[in-house]
Amino acid sequence: MSTVMDQIAPTRAKPKLVIGDVDHRNLISLAVAMEKRMPEVSEALLEELDRAKVVPQQNVPAHAIRMGSTVRFQTSGAGERQVTLVLPGEADIDAGRISVMTPIGAALIGLSTGQSIRWRARDGREQELTVLAVASEEEARNA
Repeated sequence: MSTVMDQIAPTRAKPKLVIGDVDHRNLISLAVAMEKRMPEVSEALLEELDRAKVVPQQNVPAHAIRMGSTVRFQTSGAGERQVTLVLPGEADIDAGRISVMTPIGAALIGLSTGQSIRWRARDGREQELTVLAVASEEEARNA
């Protein structure tokens, strides 16, 4: 005889995040400022920032996603994509620049190469992505 607990799929622990102190401070301000306009994304971003390990900006590992990073990732069902993580005013989906104030942008911040995370898309469906590669703004310009 199975119990309710036997029927619940095991939940995956969220991956560890590393965020620079400057990005952390700026993103908290942004998320708080956007709470009324985008409550779900604001809350998701604040949750990620709350659980992140905050380090001096210059000590963020090269393989960790920060603002301005170009990220290659794979999502469940949608295949591989490459985007640059930017602030809302710099977003341009046609140019591959996605805002940190989108569900996928909030999910990406602080992740490192090889890590996976589940996130909820705007349509409410749960998605999973895996980070395949991370390049800094400078590395992406020189590529």
